[in-house]
Amino acid sequence: MEAGEDFGPWLARQLKLADMTQTELAQAVEVTRAAVSAWITGRAAPRPETIERIARALNTDLATVHTRTTDTQAGLPVGWYHRPGHADGGRELGNAAAFAFDADVEVLARETCQNSLDERLTTNGQPVRVRYTLHELTGETLARFREAVQWDDLFPHYEAAAAQEQKVGRVINAGLRDMYQHDRLVLLRVDDYNAAGLTGDDYDDGRFAAVVRRQLDSHKSGSSAGGSYGLGKATLWATSRLGLVLMNSTLSEPHEGRTERRLIGRLDLPWRQVQGKPWAGPAWLGRPDPDSPGAAVARSWWADEETVEALHLGRESGEPGTSFLIVGAHDVASLADDSSASDGDEGEDDDSIQRMHRRLVRALGKNFWAAMTGGGDQLPLLEASVRTLRNGEVVLPEERVDPTVTQPSRTRALKAFLDGTTVEQLTESGQVVATTVPLSLPARGGARASLGEHRAVLLVTDAEDPDGKPNRVVAMRGNRMTVRDAAVPGLPLSTNPFQAVLLAGEAAGTQAPFAVEAEEFLRAAEPPEHNKWGQTEELTLTYSPSAYRRIASLTRETNAAIKELVARPKKRPKAGGGRLAPKLTVGTGTKKRRLSAATLPVLEELDAQVLEGGAWQVIGEIRIPAGGHTWRLAPVAKFDVRSGPRPSIAWAEIVGVDNCQVVDGTLRFSDGARSATFRGVTDPMTHAVRTSLSGLVVELRTGEGESLS
Repeated sequence: MEAGEDFGPWLARQLKLADMTQTELAQAVEVTRAAVSAWITGRAAPRPETIERIARALNTDLATVHTRTTDTQAGLPVGWYHRPGHADGGRELGNAAAFAFDADVEVLARETCQNSLDERLTTNGQPVRVRYTLHELTGETLARFREAVQWDDLFPHYEAAAAQEQKVGRVINAGLRDMYQHDRLVLLRVDDYNAAGLTGDDYDDGRFAAVVRRQLDSHKSGSSAGGSYGLGKATLWATSRLGLVLMNSTLSEPHEGRTERRLIGRLDLPWRQVQGKPWAGPAWLGRPDPDSPGAAVARSWWADEETVEALHLGRESGEPGTSFLIVGAHDVASLADDSSASDGDEGEDDDSIQRMHRRLVRALGKNFWAAMTGGGDQLPLLEASVRTLRNGEVVLPEERVDPTVTQPSRTRALKAFLDGTTVEQLTESGQVVATTVPLSLPARGGARASLGEHRAVLLVTDAEDPDGKPNRVVAMRGNRMTVRDAAVPGLPLSTNPFQAVLLAGEAAGTQAPFAVEAEEFLRAAEPPEHNKWGQTEELTLTYSPSAYRRIASLTRETNAAIKELVARPKKRPKAGGGRLAPKLTVGTGTKKRRLSAATLPVLEELDAQVLEGGAWQVIGEIRIPAGGHTWRLAPVAKFDVRSGPRPSIAWAEIVGVDNCQVVDGTLRFSDGARSATFRGVTDPMTHAVRTSLSGLVVELRTGEGESLS
């Protein structure tokens, strides 16, 4: 017989599923009961001709008996089990855990990718691969899927739930209406590979029970794991307007002797009454458990390939991991600014698969760029991609998220740290400076003493346009998911745009002092959203009510260190700030009177960026020769044109930053100053051309109207 689950345990379970005794099987295959008992206990194996009779008795094919990678279909069929209403009349009108998050694909991406990182198999050193597949079903394809999930059995329960006036009922009603009126259903599948899979028994402690059976059970094993509340998995059901998620898991360790195609479905509905009988809420799609009273409880089953494909749960390989299929996916709390949408996308609704595709890609790049970055002898922790289908046909091809595109500056900083190529001081563009900042760790249990000092790693480098807003610091710990993203306050206006990265806990490296202890401390300081470090109940209970002050101190130390690193402008910054460089020039005017070249101030460096409202922000640095502080110069902004006069632009604001002040539009230099810095913001109302389509010229003119460069 071919290698599969051991024949004895497999046969024992098939008899239980078929409600058949050993004696009845012995009679059907014409052997003694002792022979059947010997097969089950592993003391003997049936002969080939007997195996054929066993297959007929179990109403299955010969290959199923030989391979033993699935259960037979004899006896108890796969179906839906709905939890009966409580005897005391209690009612749950929805899954409270699901209300902890918005039904937003950005939140879904954060929580599911974080869970996949937590379940990554680390022994092989390979990244966990996560793929998101948006699949819109219509017409006959939708009809076949509804048949596969036994929709006719579910519909009375949906109908009863949708008739309720509570929030969950309204969401379900909207999902049903969309499916029937528009004849479409959006599936969102999350596949991970090189992950642990849903291991463990259906009911006992383990990954399977934590995800499928229980609420608020995080089942996290490592200190760098993302969650500690057990809430993250609820985002799967929150993203489904029908409250339905199907699962197919390939296990990293055998259960019942097998690893592939372990299937289960879970439906979260509010309390409802169907045909006069109350139902408590959740339901499961599975094989009836013969050990439960009346075989009325459904458990996972080992499905055949045909069933897996019909449920749109096929996996590309036998690599361990899990596929979660969100049925009726929607995106309520959309990303704040879908600026990547083209003009032709204005008619898309919130559940457009193209729009959801873009939001997923952006969310993954924003939150997990660090986990997708490798360097030195370390591979990335994560690979992520998104693809979009309609009825099996490609709408948007698979798009792998590239951190060097989504977050180029921050990725450069982290890679330099991993490669060991950081510097102690920024002297030219493209460098990455590294230092450490202290985190004083408290002792557990409310003691006033400190456990020790962890040294978090701080990286700073030049900002580039795709990074988003400059002059910010992002913080993370061991799983390298962005936890905190904040602006650095109190920076001088002349500061060159930068991005900073704070690596704390195990992200700081195995050699960092108290890395494991810092990882545990910071994990306790994260709320369920994992979007900041601060005071939480977990932190207070584990450490002390004042433990959060250690994090405030870390923030102050980080900001102070950043200011010190970027305090002096670099000698040779990129003119014009990245992509603006070719558009920004230093203008020169015609001098109308003789000027002393020995004392003329020179507009030496310019930095500019386009603000959100369309205004240009310009920072100019002026070199002042000895005795040149007496000059009165006026900065003038103009559009750069190839021919003809350059249209002037009015300043909405112009101020002195260093060694100068602005009086009536002219710069007055401090006595003895050898350099000065000013900042100007143009008035978009005076722009003759759209900012994004134009270049900018800045000229210095004397009070008499003569120019100087």
